[in-house]
Amino acid sequence: MEIGIDSFAAAYVEQDEHTITGSADALGRLLDRIELADKVGLDIFGIGEHHRKEFLDSAPAVILAAAAARTQNIRLTSAVTVLSAIDPVRAFQNFATLDLISRGRAEMVVGRGSFTEAFPLFGLNLQNYDELFTEKLDLLLSIRDEEIVTWSGKFRAPLNAQAIYPRPLQPKLPVWLGVGGTPESFVRAGTLGLPLMVAIIGGQTHRFRQLVDLYREAGKRAGHLPGQLKVGLHSLGYVGNTTEEAVEEFYPGYAETFTKIGRERGWPPVTRQQFDAQASPLGALLVGGPEDVAEKILRHSEALGGIDRVTFQMDNAKLSHEKLMNAITLLGTQVAPLLRKQRLI
Repeated sequence: MEIGIDSFAAAYVEQDEHTITGSADALGRLLDRIELADKVGLDIFGIGEHHRKEFLDSAPAVILAAAAARTQNIRLTSAVTVLSAIDPVRAFQNFATLDLISRGRAEMVVGRGSFTEAFPLFGLNLQNYDELFTEKLDLLLSIRDEEIVTWSGKFRAPLNAQAIYPRPLQPKLPVWLGVGGTPESFVRAGTLGLPLMVAIIGGQTHRFRQLVDLYREAGKRAGHLPGQLKVGLHSLGYVGNTTEEAVEEFYPGYAETFTKIGRERGWPPVTRQQFDAQASPLGALLVGGPEDVAEKILRHSEALGGIDRVTFQMDNAKLSHEKLMNAITLLGTQVAPLLRKQRLI
């Protein structure tokens, strides 16, 4: 099992009640955290993609390229590339270039995104939400697999024996499919033989087992080997020195963030009772001290029939840079060794 972190590059981080870090400093500190994640032996660091005031991740490949210059071993990925809203040629070129800069450490997780602001921003019709993604994924995989591409579709000009450069250092740039809870997305990933990254940000993780089984069954029917059908888990989480400390530090920002999102989507405000249920042994949140978090990852892996990667999304809670640095250290020096004892890493 690989273990890592995803970030949405929060536009500011509250250091205390009197001080707010500006965007330039926030990006600098994000790069510090990626460098630390590399030093403590984490496997993966992902940058999301949003086009909103509160996040600085509208150009994830740029952030990852800066991180590549400061790291040696950690793999660098999108989390996710909103493929519906970008030309697949440019997406591939960006990450092929990142792969060259990082000497073979680039990956992509592609998806449709949980926010929709990219559609009006780039002049796209939201009614074409699924059709756009399906077509663009087909083109991206064609470019990934072939240097010279002939292709045609509905939403983009055709390519006729078009050579696409640069080519990545890796013979085949890894592309994961990021999914939520739509069964068709799980089947699509399995049919294509793509590794699956499941975003579980609420509910009970074991309830996704049926969907993961759909993925594996679709992959088997399509003739893909079990080793190709990797399953990753993207979870909101935070590691503190103790579980009590982690819960008390994570909850205020979590409640603020999801109450704000809830106003946009018609959800009720977050309550402490709801949060405690999500942080409980069966809930989706990976929040706690090192031992409790490691045990919960083991339970999640068993519930889903085995997982190959788990990534923590920590910075939505507006935790201070110092607390995030401590959480990364604990993740690399305590949580990962506990999982290694179970031979999962």
